[in-house]
Amino acid sequence: MTGGPRELEVIRPGPLATVQDLGRPGWAALGVGRSGAADRSALRLANRLVGNPEDAAAVEVTFGGLAVRAATDLVLAVAGAAVRLQVAGRSRSSHVPVLVPAGAEAVLGTPASGLRSYVAVRGGLMVEPVLGSRSCDILAGLGPPPLREGDRLPVGPPPSAPVPVVDVAAATAPSGDDVEVRAVLGPRADWFSAAAVAALTTTRWVASADSDRVGVRLEGAPLERTRTDELPSEGMVAGALQVPPSGQPVLLLADAPTTGGYPVVAVLLAADVDRAAQLRPGQGLRIRLVQSPLPATA
Repeated sequence: MTGGPRELEVIRPGPLATVQDLGRPGWAALGVGRSGAADRSALRLANRLVGNPEDAAAVEVTFGGLAVRAATDLVLAVAGAAVRLQVAGRSRSSHVPVLVPAGAEAVLGTPASGLRSYVAVRGGLMVEPVLGSRSCDILAGLGPPPLREGDRLPVGPPPSAPVPVVDVAAATAPSGDDVEVRAVLGPRADWFSAAAVAALTTTRWVASADSDRVGVRLEGAPLERTRTDELPSEGMVAGALQVPPSGQPVLLLADAPTTGGYPVVAVLLAADVDRAAQLRPGQGLRIRLVQSPLPATA
């Protein structure tokens, strides 16, 4: 290895880049959400490609644009939304380990489909942990802040596991077409008419531009409630489909609050929350229930 300390310098962060690992579970009773990577499967794959433990901290890049410089020879891999990767001015593939020589820049282009890419560095990012995690929680303001130009990210020592020898990892790229996700009825599905529950599965929902790591606002025909009284705040999880008074669902993601006062009509299966996290504004979403809908009500 040659060059300076084991670190990455942020040249440009792009629209939004944050440090993420698999989050900080176990603190919800104290009002602290899990946070962590919005697409956990992509983070795990990026880490495996460089020989890291799957929960090592990496950079979550929203809509490309990240540029970093290696202070010493470093091995990195990009997974999730596929991007054109430039290393020292040469085109390289995503989903494969790549050597970034000391002093060279690695630059991510804009993904053709999908929203979030994950840049794992062999050794993991060693920013200061908060409550056992290095994740940036946008909603709670915990962990390292979003990356800015000039930030220097320390990288840990190389792990004992070797770098896998692969041409390109076998991974399903995020779709640019409508995305179908599976869900089960939520704890407050009885607050909605049978017609509304049916509409949940027949409507082509569209991801709003007013979306972030906290949640995706879905646009479509409003869902009709059968009750108008207030609901006391109750526990929330990533994947919950909350329905505010507007009737337009909000799909909660990684930085979801730990409690909420809107009724939850359905909850996505955990495996499908990752796929929903790759939705781009204007992209369609279809929801398929994997249990029987509510019986008709008078």
